[in-house]
Amino acid sequence: MTAAQADPVTTQLMEGADPEIDSPRVEDGAAIWRIARDSKVLDLNSSYSYLLWCRDFAATSVVARDRPGGDPIAFITGYVRPERPETLVVWQVAVDGEHRGRGLAAALLDALTTRVAASHGISTVETTVTPDNVPSDRLFTSYAERRGASLSREVLFDGGLFPEDSGESHLPEVLYRISPVAA
Repeated sequence: MTAAQADPVTTQLMEGADPEIDSPRVEDGAAIWRIARDSKVLDLNSSYSYLLWCRDFAATSVVARDRPGGDPIAFITGYVRPERPETLVVWQVAVDGEHRGRGLAAALLDALTTRVAASHGISTVETTVTPDNVPSDRLFTSYAERRGASLSREVLFDGGLFPEDSGESHLPEVLYRISPVAA
């Protein structure tokens, strides 16, 4: 599931304010958890899971920092599928509210996939997006266009598969498969 907060087609990183794009560190787990929580769009995982993610999947995830060595202001978590090692799965994308509208999600996605393509030889990016998440749809559609790649969509998980405690039903998670992605 992803939550892109800005339309990457119409926004650019502000001149002179380019963030530092970096691999996450364990110390970033709490800030990443807070960004995910505050997005009010992402399914929030436990704070422990974000610490583990920063430890075990740092090579396939990225953060943006507003200054060198600063706290994360945006992140993408991802992993390489074990049974499809040519595929990077983008798990979550989020940008802190104060930093939205600058194209950070698109910049992070480009940086991450370029890095993972070079280090792991990936040729495909997968993610899931709920039908009501227009910003994420725009993020991944424009990413495919920038890369000259094809984009296919199919329901991966029907909404009825999710055990929601709140009484609300979960929308289906639509799998976006983008390929080929060049390094």
